[in-house]
Amino acid sequence: MAGNLSGADPKIKEIMTSLDDDKIDMLAATSVLQQKATDIRSQKVNWQSYFQSQMISQEDYNFIVAFDVNDSQNKEALLQKDRHQAAQTLLNLIGHVSRDQTLQYILVLIDDMLQEDRSRVEIFHEYASVRKEPVWAPFLNLLNRQDGFITNMTSRIIAKIACWSQLPMERSDLHFYLTWLKDQLKAQNNEYIQSVARCLQMMLRIDDYRFAFVSVDGISTLLSVLAGRVNFQVQYQLIFCLWVLTFNPLLAEKMNKFNVIPILADILSDSVKEKVTRIILAVFRNLIEKPEDSQVAKEHCISMVQSKVLKQLQILEQRKFDDEDISADIEFLSEKLHSSVQDLSSFDEYATEVKSGRLEWSPVHKSKFWRENAQRLNEKNYELLRILIHLLETNKDPLVLSVASFDIGEYVRHYPRGKHVIEQLGGKQLVMQLLGHEDPNVRYEALLAVQKLMVHNWEYLGRQLEQETGADKSVPKGGAPVAGKA
Repeated sequence: MAGNLSGADPKIKEIMTSLDDDKIDMLAATSVLQQKATDIRSQKVNWQSYFQSQMISQEDYNFIVAFDVNDSQNKEALLQKDRHQAAQTLLNLIGHVSRDQTLQYILVLIDDMLQEDRSRVEIFHEYASVRKEPVWAPFLNLLNRQDGFITNMTSRIIAKIACWSQLPMERSDLHFYLTWLKDQLKAQNNEYIQSVARCLQMMLRIDDYRFAFVSVDGISTLLSVLAGRVNFQVQYQLIFCLWVLTFNPLLAEKMNKFNVIPILADILSDSVKEKVTRIILAVFRNLIEKPEDSQVAKEHCISMVQSKVLKQLQILEQRKFDDEDISADIEFLSEKLHSSVQDLSSFDEYATEVKSGRLEWSPVHKSKFWRENAQRLNEKNYELLRILIHLLETNKDPLVLSVASFDIGEYVRHYPRGKHVIEQLGGKQLVMQLLGHEDPNVRYEALLAVQKLMVHNWEYLGRQLEQETGADKSVPKGGAPVAGKA
């Protein structure tokens, strides 16, 4: 468990204890990294040949020969006797040995050394402090190597030093390391993805590291990987990362801007693994409990309702779970979501649907809603209108494009200055572009929206003519143009 769980509450500390690093490593023992490490341990290095060819010094040779033995008591005595020499030799070796196989072996030695006693991370800090050098440089340099085992075992060592030492990782090095982890998550067919996720599980327990991860677009990356196809172990690990992020109230408030609720709701409906179900429910609970702004918590509840979470909870209630936390979370969420449905105004429901980006022909798109609420789309500097227009520009789903076009048309029809607002926000041009869309439903809704935009223009011209001539000759009472007069 991380030495510095700032920002954590008693619940996270309790669960972190039950999911301690040693136990999680046992769960991840099937990972490619762990399997290869087992093979590498059995391939002893001939340190004599390195010394004879003058590739390592006499003192480094003396230390590594004494250290590289299957005797934990001897190792402990050696490390206590000369911590400085231990760090110097191990860093000299990873800096000067070029052969991949030997470097792999040295990294496994270091990782095992830290795993046996996590306070040993301070050996490297003490050495760097004496030499007035950054502790991270020798390890971060290895992340540029081509060999996947070398880079991922190095990453594992970095995570341990960053999480188990008294001194936190410095900002620029932290940014570099978290960006590397993020890029590894996105790499196609990365056989070490479990190990990458494992490092993030460690790092994101520490509050300062959480914000640094968000700053390198980490949440979007986690969700884009989860939205694709990954095995249940990776699913669990990445959702665990989201879960620890939500223990920070500020991050819990911002989380659904990344569409976390709809994506996790989809996974929940397909999940057959209890641990995946458990961690998703824990994220949902945090998204309601942790935000300090009650309105945000309310929006999260509505989003869960719209993402069909209530239906999933009803199914889960019928199942028998060994884990009491699952049953408690199901009960908590069911109560909160049922309560939010009763308090739900149609505008709350509409706003949450628009913010989710998952538009569908739900009841809030009916004309009665628009008569009562069109003007409310002007609130917060046209926030909802801007989202609708952004969806027209970026979304590929024909259903979303159809509903967004319809909504823009209804806003214009029911709000007198709507046409001007839509033009100012760049919506008119986007709707007109959809007139050529390949999907007939999109074309139809875009055509209706354009007509509503134009009808307001005719009504405006009609009023102008009436004022100028005292009579309206071209626009009948219904507002539609007379043929040949528009």
